[in-house]
Amino acid sequence: MQPKQITFPLDHKAHDTIIEWWYFNGHLKDAKGNRYGFMNCLFRANIEKVRIPHLEHLPLKKIFKEDQHMYFAHSMLADIASGKNSKEIQNVSMVSNDSFKQDRLFINYIDPVIVQGFVDNEIVETGPDEFHVKTKDFDLSLRSKKQPLLEGGDGFISVCGRESYYYSLTSLEASGSVVVDGRRVEVKGTSWMDHQWADTPYSRDKWTWFSLQLDDGTDMMCCEYDDGRTKDCLVDILPLSNRAAHYKRLSLSPGSDAWKSPTTKAEYPMSWDISVPEYDAALHVSSLASDQEIIFMGINYWEGPIEVRGTIGGTSVKGVGFMELVGYPSDYNYLIASGKEMAKKITELLVKKK
Repeated sequence: MQPKQITFPLDHKAHDTIIEWWYFNGHLKDAKGNRYGFMNCLFRANIEKVRIPHLEHLPLKKIFKEDQHMYFAHSMLADIASGKNSKEIQNVSMVSNDSFKQDRLFINYIDPVIVQGFVDNEIVETGPDEFHVKTKDFDLSLRSKKQPLLEGGDGFISVCGRESYYYSLTSLEASGSVVVDGRRVEVKGTSWMDHQWADTPYSRDKWTWFSLQLDDGTDMMCCEYDDGRTKDCLVDILPLSNRAAHYKRLSLSPGSDAWKSPTTKAEYPMSWDISVPEYDAALHVSSLASDQEIIFMGINYWEGPIEVRGTIGGTSVKGVGFMELVGYPSDYNYLIASGKEMAKKITELLVKKK
């Protein structure tokens, strides 16, 4: 890829690359103080070039006759007090004809496998760095309170030789509603957005990723990427002053507590010690929910809300964030078999709809 300067609002929109995604997470509270964590991500993949294993079982050109891209989406809502959550895994998402055709980012999409009724999903930029995000479990308006964080300094990164564009809106004021036990509940809170695009095919690499929002106004993205031969790290920090800092040295140490998936048998560490020596940051994060595994046919990962405590420059800090654990050993034979079966069902349904 040839690096180009990221500009807004243009680069909130789609790019002609192999893979791209728009990702949101956040922490919310209702009027009674009940806490919720949410995540939503829409993926866009080039049909001709994507190498995601289970998608190879789908007749993509036949299904997506007028678009060289296909889409899929993952979302979840965690009720932290009860330990309950609601997950939605759209193995294939269908976008509206007017998606990606507005002056600003506009994506309207549905899950064509309608089991519990029609749900109109949206990711829409409603104003400068303002978004509307809607799924079956939440309907939120988000407004950025900080400038965008360009990972790596200019928004173009390389980890283990894999290049991508990457920026974040690290402090989004959130308001709207969530659906809890069939009831719609008004909520407020804070959110985070990632937008990343790359000419990189799917691989079974491993990464451990955190987004952190601290009470002193510091927002931090840190990630360790492992391709099986080498490890690479990224740390990007946006303090209250909006003077971003970028580092490549990071130490991650998992705690002894882990959650084992009853489905994939993968074991995910539920706490971590994070050290950024150049920023004099020593942080401890722990999960606020355990059963947060997303199983996407032959791919699985853990994604969930966390709380943070520690020090920066010797001063105590605390906060919240999200953790993503990808590529942890699991029963892939089971996943691949289930993926083939699901692909067959999706194909039958979508071709019939055409």
